[in-house]
Amino acid sequence: MSYADEVFIKNMKDIMENGTWDSDLQVRPKWEDGTMAHTIKKFAIVNRYDLSKELPILTIRKTNFKNCIDELLWIWQKKSNNIRDLNSHIWDSWADENGSIGKAYGYQLQVKHHYKEGEFDQVDRVLFDLKHNPASRRIITNIYNHQDLSEMKLYPCAYSLTFNVTGNKLNAILNQRSNDMLTANNWNVLQYAILVHMFAQVSGLEVGELVHVIADAHIYDRHIPIVKEIIELEQHPAPKLIIDKSIKNFYDFTVDSFKLENYVCNTKKYKIEVAI
Repeated sequence: MSYADEVFIKNMKDIMENGTWDSDLQVRPKWEDGTMAHTIKKFAIVNRYDLSKELPILTIRKTNFKNCIDELLWIWQKKSNNIRDLNSHIWDSWADENGSIGKAYGYQLQVKHHYKEGEFDQVDRVLFDLKHNPASRRIITNIYNHQDLSEMKLYPCAYSLTFNVTGNKLNAILNQRSNDMLTANNWNVLQYAILVHMFAQVSGLEVGELVHVIADAHIYDRHIPIVKEIIELEQHPAPKLIIDKSIKNFYDFTVDSFKLENYVCNTKKYKIEVAI
């Protein structure tokens, strides 16, 4: 079976069996009908994925690979905060009439900062350090900018990456303040696994580990029946990730630069409410 399946099932069972409900609290998220969207959660879940062994993608539930990559490129390559630059509709609920999500996500990555070597935004600084100073212990991105939070339609969930080169392998730690485990967990894991592959390839490195740290790992009340069904489904081996190896420039990657070989998965479509 896919290692991502194993981790996902373990996390979900742990949350449902040992988690804490917030049913007695006045929570911010609401369902479309106005009802408070309560959750059961575990604090501080840490998962490790060895990207050199396999791609961490679920097989017990299909992850929309193309849309996942498209959103990744929207944030990290286009550095956009406008949904008109995105090919899916996953951000529609948080956009204004002009399509903007405010000073969030891609906006934060394109802001330039001054360094002794010159002006860089956060993405270009990572690329510079991986090429010129891979031994650095300061290769970090952070989009949780307190100064701009009031102008963000949604506070960043996955907000910080710490890169570390060990030997010839690129490792990364993804810090996430909050994770809706059914709708977003494997989506986030897959995206940042692909991002590590991208940075490694254009920097002449091999991929190592992705460590995912989640402060608040939760399952929404209305998602429990779906979770219970999914974790009992048949599991399959992880597919093989195929990347266009001719690409040497981070900004040359497209959605079509990535393919999955032998992706066998559960194709049942679930109607999953999203709490806003």
